[in-house]
Amino acid sequence: MTDLYFAYGSNLHPARMTARIPSAEGLGVAALHGLRLVCNKLGRDGTAKANLESAPKARVLGVLWRLPEDGWRALDEVEVGYQRVLVEVEQQGSWRPAQTYRSTLLSADVRLRADYKRWIVEGARAQGLPATWLARLEVLPVLDPPAERRT
Repeated sequence: MTDLYFAYGSNLHPARMTARIPSAEGLGVAALHGLRLVCNKLGRDGTAKANLESAPKARVLGVLWRLPEDGWRALDEVEVGYQRVLVEVEQQGSWRPAQTYRSTLLSADVRLRADYKRWIVEGARAQGLPATWLARLEVLPVLDPPAERRT
């Protein structure tokens, strides 16, 4: 396989990744073509999480991480409900094989927990993703705060 991981969700955030895999090495921004970012994966907490969906003319921006061999086992343990898939990503005009996560465990509710969305947006900002991509992430829908939820 490959030691490269394409992160597009909360694992964009350097603090989150290094807490999970201390020796993960960030390799910069990359693009995944033919897929789009959606928030339809059913999380363990019942809320939506980031996911990928086929879309021939779309692309997802994210970050490449180089993982140690034992890093995949650690990441698989936290990415419950996702399957690891092999993809080709574009980075600085070159194509590189990488692995990423996709899920078929879908949620009807596409709203994110606010703290989860923060990991994504702040991670994208910290990694230097373009302002146009940040704007797309900033409008992802979130759940109402618990005190304001309607029954």
